Amino acid sequence: MALLGAPLLILLGTLVVALPVATALLWRRTRGNQVLATLQRLVMVAAAQLAAVLLVAAAANDYGYFYGSWSDLVQQLHPTSAVATSHTAGLDPVTTTSAGPTVLQVVHLPMAAWSTPVDYAKVGRLESVTLAGARSQLSSHAFVYLPPQYFQAAYRNTTFPAVEVFTGYPGNDLNLIRRLAYQDHLRAEVKAGRAKPTVLVMMRPSVAYPRDAECSDVPAGPQTETFFAQDVPADITAAYRVRPVGWGAIGDSTGGYCAVKLTLLNSYTFSAGVGLSGYYHTLQDSTTGDLWGGSLELRHLNDLEWRLAHQPQPPVSLLLTSSRGEAGPNGLLDLQKMVSLAHAPLRIDTIVLPHGGHSLSTWSRELSPALDWLSARIGGH
Repeated sequence: MALLGAPLLILLGTLVVALPVATALLWRRTRGNQVLATLQRLVMVAAAQLAAVLLVAAAANDYGYFYGSWSDLVQQLHPTSAVATSHTAGLDPVTTTSAGPTVLQVVHLPMAAWSTPVDYAKVGRLESVTLAGARSQLSSHAFVYLPPQYFQAAYRNTTFPAVEVFTGYPGNDLNLIRRLAYQDHLRAEVKAGRAKPTVLVMMRPSVAYPRDAECSDVPAGPQTETFFAQDVPADITAAYRVRPVGWGAIGDSTGGYCAVKLTLLNSYTFSAGVGLSGYYHTLQDSTTGDLWGGSLELRHLNDLEWRLAHQPQPPVSLLLTSSRGEAGPNGLLDLQKMVSLAHAPLRIDTIVLPHGGHSLSTWSRELSPALDWLSARIGGH
């Protein structure tokens, strides 16, 4: 039974109702001496409570798409595997296995029934692809959204701007489609004339999952910055009518750190980045391991606040968002510090909501203006 979806929720919901009823019916029918009878009753009560806890956890996961499969969940529960230095990435169940280092494979999406060939020129198309990195030797799943204009005769010879879109960690790229609905926000903004048709490449940043590599090139480990900054644009440009430079990046939480980092460190490819409730200093915990090979210098170079204070600032634009409810060191304080360190040619704009938190509902409120801002800075046709 899949971790996501109605079957598991229905099963757990049934148990939540059935187990207390069974406990009440069997309470006086336990057998054995008093100790054994008490033990049986405790087991029945514990089973009913466990079912309720599991239902809440499964419902939260189904809503937020924190874990996409049982294997994702099992891997996350083993901290020792989170610091492995594997150069291959686990693929989502909807993908196919890569056939080579430069092959982009496309499969049809069962969940994209809203878009059939006759509708492509009206609503666009979602494709599920496997991206394989020739330079990094990493591979990952992504959803590619092609806007309606991609299929319209007037745009037949147009090369479109592109944006890399990231979840947080651990995250699931389905979250970008079903909960944040990037494709719907973008289509609405284009229709309203506030944004330009753009190709979205939607991924999770943990391409070496379960390790959280923080979009860094790890010494003797996964080269995740190279994958996102070089391999993904190369694969997408080769497969679609997309511009090779002037890309945008946007993400939430860890994905926000990645989007801003890729923009600051790779201005030859990215011209603008958006951090939705991102943080901008280096992290080290059980999910990351040592990303810097013990080098303080390398850690500094991946600390975005340190870079702004000590390195030349690139000619790119950043939009950083937060809310008054994110008062911790990874929230509003990080945003304010980045703004205080910025100077020309770097440009930083901000959105600070009066209320909200580190959540999908907050990011959903920021998404449309963020896409408008991004579209204006990655160029038109």
